[in-house]
Amino acid sequence: MPGLLVQLGIFGGLFVGFGIIAEWRAGVIDRMMVTPASRTALIAGRVLRDVVVLVAQAIILISCAFLFGLRVPLWAIAAGLVLIGLLGAAFSFLSYAFGLITKSEDAFAPLVNSLALPVLLLSGILLPMSLAPAWLQALASINPFKHVVDALRAIFRGEIGTPEVALGVALAAVLVVLGAWFGNRVFEGQTK
Repeated sequence: MPGLLVQLGIFGGLFVGFGIIAEWRAGVIDRMMVTPASRTALIAGRVLRDVVVLVAQAIILISCAFLFGLRVPLWAIAAGLVLIGLLGAAFSFLSYAFGLITKSEDAFAPLVNSLALPVLLLSGILLPMSLAPAWLQALASINPFKHVVDALRAIFRGEIGTPEVALGVALAAVLVVLGAWFGNRVFEGQTK
């Protein structure tokens, strides 16, 4: 279940850029840029909407997992949803930025997939990286998303106070800050 939730956070956030490309093409972004609203608020509002949708999808997924025997305390589910929300926000900021940079679905799709596939394979979402050869484990250890997956697994096991969880949450928060900074810079650059 934690692997599926992280996968939902990654892919749910990464593919929102397709919508902003269509809005840019239709002139919606140009009209937004002439409003007195803060550019940061404009992109942050989009990301918040995406996080709300993502958390609702995660709740539905967790509810279905309960029907199949998942037993996790409510506090662990709440902590997991916060972590998935952070991850989704980071990817949503990046996706909007890359969508506005490429301005083409044909260029955006390979970019997103070339980013998502290594993240998926090296994060231990599909299988724990402990089953991988040593060289692949070393490569995966520098992938911040592996630590987020490990943190969510620890949360679902009830190990909230472990260094594993602290590292995963800290990395997710750093990714949100970096994504917000990059997304905001690209979004503000649309006025020029």
